[in-house]
Amino acid sequence: MAALDTVFHDLHRQGLLMLANVGDAGGARLVERLGSKAVATSSAAMAWNHGYQDGNKLPLELLRSTIASMTRVLSVPLTVDIEGGYSDDPAQVANVIDAVIAAGAVGVNIEDGVGSPDLLIRKVDAARKVAERHGVNLFVNVRCDVYLKNLLPAEQRLEELLKRAAQYANAGADGLFAAGVVEPHEIAAVCRESRLPVNLLWRAGLAAPDELQRLGVRRLSAGSAIAEFLYGAMGGLARSFLEHGHLDTQALKAHTYGELNSLMAPRAE
Repeated sequence: MAALDTVFHDLHRQGLLMLANVGDAGGARLVERLGSKAVATSSAAMAWNHGYQDGNKLPLELLRSTIASMTRVLSVPLTVDIEGGYSDDPAQVANVIDAVIAAGAVGVNIEDGVGSPDLLIRKVDAARKVAERHGVNLFVNVRCDVYLKNLLPAEQRLEELLKRAAQYANAGADGLFAAGVVEPHEIAAVCRESRLPVNLLWRAGLAAPDELQRLGVRRLSAGSAIAEFLYGAMGGLARSFLEHGHLDTQALKAHTYGELNSLMAPRAE
């Protein structure tokens, strides 16, 4: 049987890999049982499950223990969203990568955010060195946030994304997470020009999976969308029970990312 790291790399050459991102071991086991060929975490879902905000807030020990709880129950590859590596110091990012691999994951997402591409390149280099030390062919999926965070005017975004994609490929990244790209002609351009398999983030109105695969997309992630609905449903059910003593399932709706991240803000002293 092939090692899980090899399996995960191969999945990016076998059509469109669909990843329903989760935040805990129960969710991971459920997604695997539904037939998913791999499991991915959502950094937001994982942070919210522990009462932390998304945004590099989750303590390393909780990250490590949550990953370990997932790999304990999984027989498919696990890839972990580590945001920006929880630090701007590549040495600290190396510690995070070490913990992630030791806990059993074979892939990571790491993002540039509003930082410079050069900083992410140094983080990717740190990740590669740690993975080599462990003897793991870690799949490093780099998330470029030019679109997601509206870093440039719309007419400049595609050129900047492709420029960064080339830099990240040269630095040893294995995948490009072009989060926020939704227009078919831009998706096609990214898939055509990038040397890396392209990952998209689900958004309402995004083309259907068959069309995305035709355009060249290799991976589609739910991101925090599933967790947003789950917390919204939990809130609706809890409210109906507390107010009326029964569970009203008729009016369930998702919370927004902003609502949930605000809810998890530290309490004032």
